[in-house]
Amino acid sequence: MHSLQHPPQKWRELLSAPIPPWVRRFIKLTGKGINRHAMIRDNDAVLLSVSGGKDSLALALALSIRLQWLPISYSLQAVMINWIEHPIEIEDRLCIEEFFGALQIPLLILDEKQYPDSFKGEFNCYLCSRNRRRILFTYAAEHGYKLIAMGHHLDDLVETTLLNLTSRAKFETMLPVQEFFKGKIHVIRPMIEVHETTIQKLADTYNLPAVKPKCPYDKTNIRARLKPIVRDLAHIDRDVREHIYHSHQFSYEIPRKNPVSTLPDLANTVAVHHDLE
Repeated sequence: MHSLQHPPQKWRELLSAPIPPWVRRFIKLTGKGINRHAMIRDNDAVLLSVSGGKDSLALALALSIRLQWLPISYSLQAVMINWIEHPIEIEDRLCIEEFFGALQIPLLILDEKQYPDSFKGEFNCYLCSRNRRRILFTYAAEHGYKLIAMGHHLDDLVETTLLNLTSRAKFETMLPVQEFFKGKIHVIRPMIEVHETTIQKLADTYNLPAVKPKCPYDKTNIRARLKPIVRDLAHIDRDVREHIYHSHQFSYEIPRKNPVSTLPDLANTVAVHHDLE
C-alpha cells in the first residue's frame, strides 16, 4: 500500500469536542440505515472489515460514536488485510492502529497473499474481491462472528445497479443486508444511505488516516468510469441516488430467534439528503 503523508490528527476533535451538525447528520444517517434494515441489535458482535480507505475509517468512527448515543450496546472488532505483496508501510500502520485505539475498537491486521497460488497467475477485480471475502469469512467463522460490517455507501449501490443493468441486463445491486452460508454469516452495510461526498468531506476535514491500496485497476475499472455518469444524472435530479436506492424495495431482514421492534434512533428525526453535500 502507498504511504500518504498523514497531517495532524484532527479526527481527535470528534472524540473530545462538540460534534459539528453536519458530522452528526452523517452519524445519524448511518444509524438510519442500520434501523431501516434492522442490521444491529442489542449485544450483537460486529466484525468490521477495514480496507484502510476513507470509507471503512468513516464507518468505524460512526459506529464507535453512535454507541455513546444509544440505549443499547454492541461490540466491535476490526480486521484489516495486509497484502504481503504490497505491505502497509510502518508509519501508516501505526497511524491506523492509533486511530482504532482511540475509538476503542480492537484492530487485527492479517498478513495475506494477494495473489494466492489458486489464481494460477490470473488477477482481476473479481478475484481480488473474492480473495478478500474468503479471508474475512474464514476469520468470522473461526471466531464466531455472524455480522460483518463493510464500508459501502450509497454511490457504491448506485454504481453497482448501473453496472448490472448495463452489463448483465439485470436490475440488481449490493444489498444493505446480505445473507451467506444459509444465514450463518450476514454482511451489513450501515452507510448504505450516505453519499460518498459526505464521507470524502469527513476524511478531508478531519484528516482520517486513510491508506490508499496499490491497485493496478484503481483508475481504469468500470466503477471509476461510472462515477462521472452518476454525477451527470444528479444534475438532472439531485435525488437520483435515493430514487435508485428506493426502487430496489429492499425487504430482507436477518432472522432472529427473539425479534424485537427497532429501537428509535436519533437519525429518524433528522432531515437527510440535501444537507449532506
